[in-house]
Amino acid sequence: MPDIVKILPTEVSNKIAAGEVVQRPSSVLKELLENSIDAKSSKIKIIIKNAGKNLIQVIDNGQGMSKNDMHSSLIKHATSKIDKFDDIFYINSMGFRGEALAAISSVSMIEMTSSKANENDGYYIEVNGGKVVSEEELNVDSGTNIKVKNLFYNVPARRNFLKSNFVELKHIINVFNNIAISHNEIEFTFINNGEEIFYLKKESLKKRVISIYGEKIRENLIPLNEDTQIARLYGFILKPEFAKKSRSNQFIFVNNRSVKSQFINHSIFSSFDGLLRDGYYPGYFLFIEIDPTKIDVNVHPNKTEIKFDDDQNLYSIINSAVKHGLGIYQVSPVLDFDKDPSMDVSYSQIKSDPKVPSIEVDSDFNPFQIFNDDKFENLISQKSKNNIDNDIEFEGKRFIKIFQIFNKFIVSASKSSLIIINQNLAHQRILYESFLKSMFESSCEVQKLVFPFEISLSNEQLLFFKKIDSEFKSLGFEYELLEKSIKISSIPSQIKIDSIDEIIDDILNNENDFDITKNLSYSDFFAKNLSRISSIKSGVKLNSDEQEFLVNQLFSCKEPNLSPDNKQIFVTLSKNDIENIF
Repeated sequence: MPDIVKILPTEVSNKIAAGEVVQRPSSVLKELLENSIDAKSSKIKIIIKNAGKNLIQVIDNGQGMSKNDMHSSLIKHATSKIDKFDDIFYINSMGFRGEALAAISSVSMIEMTSSKANENDGYYIEVNGGKVVSEEELNVDSGTNIKVKNLFYNVPARRNFLKSNFVELKHIINVFNNIAISHNEIEFTFINNGEEIFYLKKESLKKRVISIYGEKIRENLIPLNEDTQIARLYGFILKPEFAKKSRSNQFIFVNNRSVKSQFINHSIFSSFDGLLRDGYYPGYFLFIEIDPTKIDVNVHPNKTEIKFDDDQNLYSIINSAVKHGLGIYQVSPVLDFDKDPSMDVSYSQIKSDPKVPSIEVDSDFNPFQIFNDDKFENLISQKSKNNIDNDIEFEGKRFIKIFQIFNKFIVSASKSSLIIINQNLAHQRILYESFLKSMFESSCEVQKLVFPFEISLSNEQLLFFKKIDSEFKSLGFEYELLEKSIKISSIPSQIKIDSIDEIIDDILNNENDFDITKNLSYSDFFAKNLSRISSIKSGVKLNSDEQEFLVNQLFSCKEPNLSPDNKQIFVTLSKNDIENIF
């Protein structure tokens, strides 16, 4: 019987291995940027075309490579970062596995030019699918220039699984932001489809964060700086009022490496206990410097997962540092046991004699008296007039006695049934259909703002608004895109002025919904988000006219049963249903 275990050809094994290292275009950029950083570059230029599918180019002024180094870099497990096994427990470099270029070259076309510092002679290599097809000597500047073209051209199944250009570009920018924030000592230029998106000169950490995320973030940055025997912590946390519904503003760096850590996230989140609205997450840019022997970054090929030798103590240190930062900036109270309590009280108050509080007693009050006077009955009668005798017609049934309970539900009764309506979901449905109609018919009503509303945006967010310009304006928004902000002059009549900031924030936090592979339209996305934010919330008291208007509008909708997110808006209890309860 023939042997069934076979050794795979190098070409096949490299393509399989590439699946772990090269997941999408952003993975390629991450590996190339880390190599440039390890080469001690002070300037790095990134050029992207077609969301990285056609071109990912990284140009640096680092140490460069010789001819032999360039050939060796294309071989799997070839690296300059470690020599022996023990070195992986003392990693100071960004890369160390020696897999990146070998994996990338196996699923793309690569052109690589490099020259070592203080040498005039350079070398050029062209690689297709892992095979060198051309090479020559060149006279080039020191540093390295790598072009990765036609990613996954020889693995069409992988290329088909890539998302839309917008989504892939967003992943690329996320990778860039992580690298740029953690290496503010490096000058970066980022060009997308011929347009310069970022130019970041060498600057302080604070200025680097502001350069990427806009001026609005400046006033919300709370600095952290704690030095302990276990680790040094520094960076920024964001004020609670700058919290987001997503975790997009959460960055953790360990020895300047961007990592993910659930226990660190939990430690910071617990520090904000009582300061955040439900469903909101704090933002932070946390840097941790720790002995490399006390951590393990060799957990996963993407090198974003990390293990700590003493995670319990580190948890406590982070938690205390964040609380201390919040306390210093008076975001939360701080207990100072060394402070004289009398310092919080004015001198005049300390010297003045205490006053006995006055007490007023109703001598006519009788707790055993039956409460049946005319004033009370008149009050009940008046309240009843406000909440009953409102008639609603729906599917031939006449509803009567419409009223609100718990400031959350509207109840209407007919002769044969009882209908209970969720006022928030009902209003979402009404607004959702109204927004969609306005967009398709171009007949939206707008309200001019007396004072234009300006919101600071990052370069990434400005890019996003350029993408959605026509769809957003079709809703009734009139605005001007400035260099670092958006100035809104008109808004749809259905929304409130004080909700503009929340609307913009919500749209930006849900950008990923724009993936055309999920068959989600821009119109549907905007209509859902705007209706959710602008709708009447639970806990809002409605008068009888508002209740009646809401019910009438709901049952005039094309789909009154379900909210835009497919939640049930109302329930109907028949006479038999009610009798069965008892």
